[in-house]
Amino acid sequence: MGRAGVFVGVTAALIAGLAVVPAAAAPAEQPDHPVPYGFSAALAAGLAAPGSDPPGANVDCEPSAEHPDPVVLVHGLSASKTTNWQTMSPLLANAGYCVYALTYGVPEGAPFPRDQFGGFTRMEDSAAELEAFVDEVLAETGAEQVDLVGHSEGTIMPQYYLQFLGGAAEVDDYVAVTPLYDGTLADPVPFALVADGLALRDPVGGVVEVACESCPQLVAGSDYVERMNAEGANVDGVTYTTVMTRYDQLVIPYTSGELDGATNIVVQDGCEADLSDHLSIIATERTGQIILNALGPEKARDLPCGPSLPLLGNEL
Repeated sequence: MGRAGVFVGVTAALIAGLAVVPAAAAPAEQPDHPVPYGFSAALAAGLAAPGSDPPGANVDCEPSAEHPDPVVLVHGLSASKTTNWQTMSPLLANAGYCVYALTYGVPEGAPFPRDQFGGFTRMEDSAAELEAFVDEVLAETGAEQVDLVGHSEGTIMPQYYLQFLGGAAEVDDYVAVTPLYDGTLADPVPFALVADGLALRDPVGGVVEVACESCPQLVAGSDYVERMNAEGANVDGVTYTTVMTRYDQLVIPYTSGELDGATNIVVQDGCEADLSDHLSIIATERTGQIILNALGPEKARDLPCGPSLPLLGNEL
């Protein structure tokens, strides 16, 4: 992460990798959906059905008394509703939740179809897309609030919605997987110095920003990160759970995801066999149970612990 080439490599990893799980929407009349654990399902779905809804999501659904809040899934940079949620969408649908997922942040005139890759526009604009999507979900379901589950950029972009677009009144629980409330390339040195040296903090007319408006916003010390933390990232009225991995190669350091007032969980705590990285963490059984426990603490279960590898997840 010490040179421009490394940053380009990280960006490429985001673009290639944050597509984290597969898609092939199952018919709405089937109550149960297979839950794949691992990265290969994402690749298969992204190739076979790009832009499709993940299994169990975006179907007609009436929230139950047990699960009154629909769950809105918010993907990471360069991912989509298809690629990011092939594991968690069917898992949540099988548990009885109404599940909804969007693809946001696709630039006008992008050289690829909409709903295939997202998260590239400025996060303020993406937050407005999220606001509109949540309003549609609330109108469709008759619910008063939603729960959010976000991954990577999908943890810090919604902060703008929560803080400045009235989202705090519409969101109950928020589970953030690999969050970066302090941005990436943060202290300790040399990462902060590298970010300054490469002019990655909100560069004016920089190549990175031309290709990806949100990328410089994700760097520690950017105007966006500073604004989100000016009065504390924790928004009153929202119950936060953060899920981190010590082996996060994109959020540096991984402790950028710690949030005051939240339930902060590192997946390796109590399970050293979990080697999940930034990508595979969103497609593992352990993370899935953490999410279920956070959304339904009255039915919380012990967390499974088994080998989980970078990229592959539970696929061994």
